[in-house]
Amino acid sequence: MKTKILKRLRGETDYCSGQEICEEIGVSRTAVWKVIKQLKEEGYVFEAVSNKGYKIVEYPDIITKSEIESQLTSDNVVHKIVYFDETDSTNTQAKLGAEQGEEDGTLYVTECQTGGRGRRGRQWISPSGSGIWMSLLLRPQLNPNHASMLTIVAALAVAKAIQKEAQTLGTQVDCQIKWPNDIVVNKKKVCGILTEMSAEMDLIHYVVIGIGINVNTTEFEESIRDMASSLYVESGIHFKRSRVVAYFTEAFTQYYQKFCATQDLSALQDEYNQMLANKDNQVKITDRNGTFTGTAVGMNRTGELEVIKEDGTHVNIVSGEVSVRGLYGYV
Repeated sequence: MKTKILKRLRGETDYCSGQEICEEIGVSRTAVWKVIKQLKEEGYVFEAVSNKGYKIVEYPDIITKSEIESQLTSDNVVHKIVYFDETDSTNTQAKLGAEQGEEDGTLYVTECQTGGRGRRGRQWISPSGSGIWMSLLLRPQLNPNHASMLTIVAALAVAKAIQKEAQTLGTQVDCQIKWPNDIVVNKKKVCGILTEMSAEMDLIHYVVIGIGINVNTTEFEESIRDMASSLYVESGIHFKRSRVVAYFTEAFTQYYQKFCATQDLSALQDEYNQMLANKDNQVKITDRNGTFTGTAVGMNRTGELEVIKEDGTHVNIVSGEVSVRGLYGYV
């Protein structure tokens, strides 16, 4: 009921009477009043006029279940929000939910993570009230070999969401993607993505895409201060986190549908390469066979990074540490 009332009020530019809400949703005036009271306690600011009704004039920067769900469209890949004030890791919670039969398209969101993780087991600092820490549970009908490409689908969607929210706020943010999934603004990392999967040889049980975005973060640990930043630090503008989440779900839905139709990244390749920070830059690749340098050409239709080595040979990078000259302190 709370989500329905909030969605109704959010979609109204003028006043909306309590009686209209009662009739549309099928609840009592007392129930509507109680929800309005709860919303006020959460930080929503209302104008209330006798014989006219309610109008929301200010939204708090929160990422609660009702705040996000009230912005989702009916055709969205995301059907359900699971929210925590605090949890160990949204990826951990999403995997637990998946094992217990939680549905495809469930998005796990928290204000604070105590055990967030990045790639290769690195800690991801997730303070309360400043970032977006979320994990999307999917049950795609794909060959398990194609699942890693979902990381790239998610990276594109995050970049698109950031750009759309910047436009909503009357500014621009030049997002780049460091292959395969770091979102970079002004040569500093503002978002990381970690994809995990449970599968058999030819069947995916579930995929969990974990996303951490430094939105309005202002303090960073000394160990990452030179390479990490936030949207606020780089733009000087506070972003509304729930809108970034909603814009992400919209963009992901579009990209995901294209990806599932082709079973590869051919429909997304050009757009991704336009944002690729690696493209035409010198890169250093570190994998199990050692380290070498070369020039990145772009991402191919299967998500590999195409690189021309210094001796002129072409290689496709599937995994490994990729450093880009000019980013994260690599000179």
